[in-house]
Amino acid sequence: MIRSFINNFLASCRLKIQDLKKTYLCTQSNTLTLVWADKLKLNKQLVRSVTEAGYFTPKEIQIKTLMRIIGGQDIIAVAPEGSGKTTAYILGVLMRLKYGFEEAPRALILVPNKDKVLAVIAQFEILNKNASIRVVGLFTEPSMQAQMDALADGADIVVATPDRARAIYLKLGLNLNKIIMFVVDDAAEIVRLGAQLPVAELANSIIKCQHLVFTEVMHGKLQQMIGPFMNMPSLIEVDELGQENAEIHKQALYHVPNFKTKLNLLTLLLEGTIPYHKAAVFVSTRLSAEKIYNHLRLSMRNEVAILTPMMFESNGFGSIEEFNEQSEVKVLIIANELPQSPDLKGISLLIHFEIPEDTETFVHRMIKDTAEAAEVSSVIMATDLELTLVKKIEQTIGQKITANDLPEGLNIVTEQKDKKVVKLEKSPKNDQVVRGEAFHEKKASNKKDYNYSAGTKAKMNNKKKH
Repeated sequence: MIRSFINNFLASCRLKIQDLKKTYLCTQSNTLTLVWADKLKLNKQLVRSVTEAGYFTPKEIQIKTLMRIIGGQDIIAVAPEGSGKTTAYILGVLMRLKYGFEEAPRALILVPNKDKVLAVIAQFEILNKNASIRVVGLFTEPSMQAQMDALADGADIVVATPDRARAIYLKLGLNLNKIIMFVVDDAAEIVRLGAQLPVAELANSIIKCQHLVFTEVMHGKLQQMIGPFMNMPSLIEVDELGQENAEIHKQALYHVPNFKTKLNLLTLLLEGTIPYHKAAVFVSTRLSAEKIYNHLRLSMRNEVAILTPMMFESNGFGSIEEFNEQSEVKVLIIANELPQSPDLKGISLLIHFEIPEDTETFVHRMIKDTAEAAEVSSVIMATDLELTLVKKIEQTIGQKITANDLPEGLNIVTEQKDKKVVKLEKSPKNDQVVRGEAFHEKKASNKKDYNYSAGTKAKMNNKKKH
């Protein structure tokens, strides 16, 4: 009797728990629907797509940009990798297009490379449930004719690399007359790859449309690319730092305009701006290490060396231990491409002249050694094209790295493009006649500076005028 009572009680408790779970899930689903539908104004079809894809709550960049995209405003969105930038503009494009089967594409999305093209198309396939909207990808590897045929069959959205889109446009295979949305995704990477010209030409070929630029960082070269075609854009910035997992050395960031200014800054720092006992300078390749070595040797002579140098005549060491044992040598240049990870104990100044592509390599060098009593200084030098790597470092270490003012006395080299000297020919005077190359003066007997009437000519020829 007691056992049956307990079993009935437990069964009723299970039913109540299941009912509570169903009620919670239903309430949660309704809440999510309200966020996507009411706050971000997505239609029911897209709300269903995002919830099925597992996007239960919109991210900060999506909340700040979607309403502006749907409203047709030009925007520049600056946010780190993985913050939801791609999903933001895909939802915006699908909201603005709504239907397909137009005679020409209405959205052109430019991305840096083939992998990004395929990733964006895959994201469209997940979120786009409208079969009438057609998406075509353009990138360099397959034949151009096959992609032109795909465009001729019909496309509403084109996802392309800038160079391939420009090439097909010049062959009259890409119609830009109906474009209402022009999107540049991962714009800083496009600038790093040197594809500014195709982007500018495609933008200038579109009469009027909405421009959307998404990037991890904003810098001068990127502003030069997008400035001419943006129409009073709204700048939206989102910082999403990761969790701080390890204690690292304090970082000093110097934002410099070019490589030559980097060299001048490096020389200035090593000549006494920052006190140090031993210094390590990190560069990308061993070839770069040789260039930096030859530059520093002019002022530091035998105080600089290379870790495993390429050239036989260069001063170098096979290990950090050998470098620490030599009191005369104060600066060691280390290439990021070396397979081994050097032990940096005993080095008080770490300078990243060039930032490694692998963020983990940088973090591993910067982790504090609790057994080391001396304070270690760390310096990062970054041009516009390297600011993306700085952003990734900030994401990994969970800290914001603030740029320092450039030190006094630094010689900042300005980049000057070679200007062609154009000789302007003097315009001819009113009484001068411009002659062609085949012109020659007529003989005096052949010159004619008169014009007789028909009657006069007849009298001269003894003929009657009829």
